[in-house]
Amino acid sequence: MSNIMLGCIADDFTGATDLANNLVRAGMRVVQTNGVPTQPLSAEVDAIIIALKTRTTSPADAITQSLAALQWLKSAGSRQIYFKYCSTFDSIYTSTDVAKRGNIGPVTEALMDAMGVDFTIATPAFPDNGRTVFKGHLFVGDVLLSESSMKTHPLTPMRDANLVTVMQAQCKRKVGLVDYRAVSAGSIAIQDRIAELRNQGVSIAIVDAISNEDLMRLGPAIADLPLVTAGSGVAIGLPQNFGIDAKVASRAATLPAAKGYQAVVCGSCSQATNAQVAVWMASGHPHKALNLDDILGNETQHYAEVQNVLSWAKDLLPQTPVLIYSTADAASVKSTQSALGSEVTGARIEQALSAIAKGLVEFGVYQLVVAGGETSGACVQTLGVEQMQIGPQIDTGVPWCYGFSNATGANIHITLKSGNFGSADFFAKAFKLLK
Repeated sequence: MSNIMLGCIADDFTGATDLANNLVRAGMRVVQTNGVPTQPLSAEVDAIIIALKTRTTSPADAITQSLAALQWLKSAGSRQIYFKYCSTFDSIYTSTDVAKRGNIGPVTEALMDAMGVDFTIATPAFPDNGRTVFKGHLFVGDVLLSESSMKTHPLTPMRDANLVTVMQAQCKRKVGLVDYRAVSAGSIAIQDRIAELRNQGVSIAIVDAISNEDLMRLGPAIADLPLVTAGSGVAIGLPQNFGIDAKVASRAATLPAAKGYQAVVCGSCSQATNAQVAVWMASGHPHKALNLDDILGNETQHYAEVQNVLSWAKDLLPQTPVLIYSTADAASVKSTQSALGSEVTGARIEQALSAIAKGLVEFGVYQLVVAGGETSGACVQTLGVEQMQIGPQIDTGVPWCYGFSNATGANIHITLKSGNFGSADFFAKAFKLLK
């Protein structure tokens, strides 16, 4: 067993690779497992990330899976536990219904109970990707979360930017704030503020951060916390606590040489991914949209459409990369969801895209880009990729990974892109990096 310094639990697959990317860039050797490991680790590592598909599950299910991951990480000797969630702080649905306010809080408290800890921090800040927290409020770029495109997200809409109130609605413990005055003053000031909050009965503290320098100051301040909860940004300040030198990052990010055909499978409905699809189409690369009427129809229609798409791709792949997508704007998605409901609609689309991804790999696609958190989780599970070595960064928060597909018997390079991440030319940039 490797000497695991940092044991991480991520609530979706793209978020896990986002976290892994930041750790690798800081010099840590990282393996991501998709689900709780059932096999020995494939490489010597400093950090392991167990990726779960719990971002949009019920609190009860998210807790069960997270505690199973925690048990494995503790048995592996992890020195610190990191619960990673999305940089937009979303999970399941947000509404006036208490039962649908999210599972980040319930999972955090379950982990605290299991570990016997009385305090932790919470912050989704990731300045490199435009996610900052100030006075407890989350900004996406220059606007509040509640004014961003997340307010109309078809699966996890976010309509409140005040993270203290969002977290408090999900928690039994008292939630407080380490505000920017303390963060800007340095690690000692942050620790003093944490001590003050603990004396006030606060058990979970939202932490402000508007720059990477803030996250680097936060790192040493939380070195002794058994449990950290955050987006992926906080990860840049943690390797230093274990004596890791960022200068060895190039060694940590080395992957085997790429081979095989190239393809993109896209299920995200975010603005960023819509723009990436548009750029790919404008460049003249082959692309094909799923016929959602058939995908959401009966089993015969669903199967026929999957085979139709695969047949189209098979003829093109020897000559060119292809894009297969279900991407649409929020209004179109809402209309599609109205008949079957969002959960059934999402599940049927994920089922189709993951079957297509498996078929593509069977055709010889060994360089695969998957866009969308839920889509990524479904594809990795269908491909049977249990462990992934983390490689070089394509864009902020998105690295190439390398793993073995048990379902196809092939080693593949795969990148799992969160819907909101990546530049407009991300797909072409990803394949160019592997050349």
